[in-house]
Amino acid sequence: ACEATGVGPTAIRRWVTQLRQEFEGITPSGNAITPEQQRIQELEAKIKKIEWEKDILKKATALLMQDSIKR
Repeated sequence: ACEATGVGPTAIRRWVTQLRQEFEGITPSGNAITPEQQRIQELEAKIKKIEWEKDILKKATALLMQDSIKR
């Protein structure tokens, strides 16, 4: 397999280990191999972005409320 792909044995071992973990439901810290884990990573990224946007809106609302109270 190493000769056919031009990749070293260490990389192949890492990929096999990661693939086994993904099939067990463990989300990898790097790029996922299986479509299910790729989708999970996409959704986690969307959640993170939405939470970031929500925090910005909360801070902006607090600033606007402080400004209206001062008037």
